[in-house]
Amino acid sequence: QVQLVESGGGSVQAGGSLRLSCAASGYTYSSYCMAWFRQAPGKERAGVASIGRYGTTSYAESVKGRFTISRDNAKSTLYLEMNSLKPEDTAMYYCAAVRSAICYIGAGFDYWGQGTQVTVSS
Repeated sequence: QVQLVESGGGSVQAGGSLRLSCAASGYTYSSYCMAWFRQAPGKERAGVASIGRYGTTSYAESVKGRFTISRDNAKSTLYLEMNSLKPEDTAMYYCAAVRSAICYIGAGFDYWGQGTQVTVSS
């Protein structure tokens, strides 16, 4: 069973930074495509960033230059560094995984964490 547990969310003022983590277990982490998604109240879930087996990344246009996705395969952990946060970044952030060589935010993801809340105040 694949298990994903997010952490690191919280409240921050606009312009601040947060680092989200996703601890994975129950599978060979290095073989999976990983991604971060987010969902704000009243809006559909949207892809934020993805990272493939060998570190290839993709980002939603809205976060390019501000967010950085990375992975530590030795620790089976996914990260999302968020800088220059804006109120519109406020959302529940979810970690996702799929065993696929094709990795981008539009790909189908089979496994999801419970989410961690990020709130950015103006």
